[in-house]
Amino acid sequence: MKGAKSKGAAKADTKLAVKSKGAEKPAPKGRKTKPAKDPNKPKRAPSAFFVFMDEFRKEFKEKNPKNKSVAAVGKAAGERWKSLSESDKAPYVAKANKLKGDYNKAIAAYNKGESAAAATKKAAPAAKDEDDDEEESDKSKSEINDEDDDEGSDEDEDDDE
Repeated sequence: MKGAKSKGAAKADTKLAVKSKGAEKPAPKGRKTKPAKDPNKPKRAPSAFFVFMDEFRKEFKEKNPKNKSVAAVGKAAGERWKSLSESDKAPYVAKANKLKGDYNKAIAAYNKGESAAAATKKAAPAAKDEDDDEEESDKSKSEINDEDDDEGSDEDEDDDE
């Protein structure tokens, strides 16, 4: 048979086929998706090197205004950091420790506030206040008030028709 394709040619065609980007597979059953990041959660404190980097970037930009390479800044900062003695690094370490203490306080307050909110939700899941309903709703207060007015007075609806 002249027009028939061989089995090997069919395999090659499937291998060359381009997959569409829109058809992404869902996560397998065993894997869990990452939870969304909380924007209210405090950022981690920078290390002593990153405190040093903040200062070093300013100096480097003043000396090399035309250099836009992030890699060049990072390499130069790394070399300078390695060449610093412990006494030269001390102010950066002290500032990093201070920032770490501030972060620990902030994260403790964040966790305390979050655990208190979780405890109140668990304590009374059946009894919801109007405030909770309004927070969960996408409607504005005026729309909610309009619905309450419509429910309470059927005569107004009859008059409009």
